[in-house]
Amino acid sequence: MYGHRFNPANISDQDLDKVTRQSEQLLAWLETAQEKLDKIVGAGEAASGQVKAAVDQHGRVLDIAYGPRAMRLSSHELAEETLAAVREACADAQRQIHDLMREALPGYDPVEANAQLERLMNDWD
Repeated sequence: MYGHRFNPANISDQDLDKVTRQSEQLLAWLETAQEKLDKIVGAGEAASGQVKAAVDQHGRVLDIAYGPRAMRLSSHELAEETLAAVREACADAQRQIHDLMREALPGYDPVEANAQLERLMNDWD
């Protein structure tokens, strides 16, 4: 597991060394990763196959494409299909980001990292 699990009130030299090494790894990765991150394009398609979407690594929509039968859908169905394609594209971009992070930081678990962040934020409330 990437990250640390220790009591901040009882930090050892080994804990500090480990966190320092991990921080250095992360900073080195961040310096080289921006180019790779900038190239990420998430792709998604609605269940009907009539709506396709592309987003960047931030989830900004880059493209929406409608198939020839998309206009046969009701406005509500078309909106739902569009949202579904965008959601799928965002999930694809997120997977690509997580793959890059796992490659650079062996043992990194983005789900656990988010859970740790949420626990820290909740402790501040």
